[in-house]
Amino acid sequence: MSTLQLLWFVLIGILFSGFFFLEGFDFGVGMSVQTLAHDEEEKEQIIQTIGPVWDGNEVWLLTAGGAMFASFPYWYASLFSGFYLILFIILVGLIIRGVSFEFRHRMPDGKRRRMWNWTLSIGSFIVPFFFGVLFIDLVQGMPLDVNGNMMASFTDYINVFSVVGGVALTLLCYLHGLNYITLKTEGPVRERARNYASFFYWVLYVGLVVFAALLYFKTDFFDNNFLVTLLLVVAIVALTVVANVSVFKKKEMLAFLASGLTLILLVALLFSGLFPRVMIGSEGYYDILIKDASSSPYTLKTMTWLSLTILPFVLAYTGWSYYVFRKRIKHPAIAAVGYEG
Repeated sequence: MSTLQLLWFVLIGILFSGFFFLEGFDFGVGMSVQTLAHDEEEKEQIIQTIGPVWDGNEVWLLTAGGAMFASFPYWYASLFSGFYLILFIILVGLIIRGVSFEFRHRMPDGKRRRMWNWTLSIGSFIVPFFFGVLFIDLVQGMPLDVNGNMMASFTDYINVFSVVGGVALTLLCYLHGLNYITLKTEGPVRERARNYASFFYWVLYVGLVVFAALLYFKTDFFDNNFLVTLLLVVAIVALTVVANVSVFKKKEMLAFLASGLTLILLVALLFSGLFPRVMIGSEGYYDILIKDASSSPYTLKTMTWLSLTILPFVLAYTGWSYYVFRKRIKHPAIAAVGYEG
């Protein structure tokens, strides 16, 4: 395995980490529209917290997929063909969620606006749940042949571990969104989000115990790299405790950062368990290794230079946009503005 192959494996992990950190609270905010808000004004207030940034956050997913296609085409081909239906469902969730911002804005109060509110929340639920299912399937192993083709049945995709993973990721995103709402709003919504977070963190503790047990029995993570896996699991639990305590003590920024770092460490856990593979065969063979799945050294080198040139500008623009829209959203919600970004 070359240095560039390892670098791009790590970079793809970083891109997915950035996606779940930034888009994770978007999903949580979207789910909160129907679970947290009590009236249309509060729904408007909640949506305005992500109005200027949600579409920019989705770019991290597009970049991760593009980087996988360019740097590891064998991995991309096997994953996207094998998980075609799950990825299609994720795409549907992203589409109905994205259009709901615009359509609900153009609808008068009534059944049509309520429909698009539900569409926003449902789409925000679908995406993290099925991403959780996909990543758990990826690390527990799927039936692969010698050419990397996946021949899986329904129970290979949907099983106890994958459902637990989907629920866990959805709950993490929901809590991340609640922490973001407490950071970005004023009024009753802010207090209600804090109360909801205080309750759901206790649910998350149970989920993390079940997830860790299934990770031990259903994957080879602890067998292959016991120390790193254990440290990452402990760190995820510790950050969850930090976020929970921060919510209780009303340290909103710390709670938000802790919940975001929990998502980042979860991605790190999954990628460290995959290493040095990109796809795991469920029968213990036909794994696809990093060294066999990558593009040519010239392609990786060219991509590296391009990325190092463009990345500082992207990060600077992202930071600047969050600085510009740093103010809290007051209740009642201000006059509606365009949410297409």
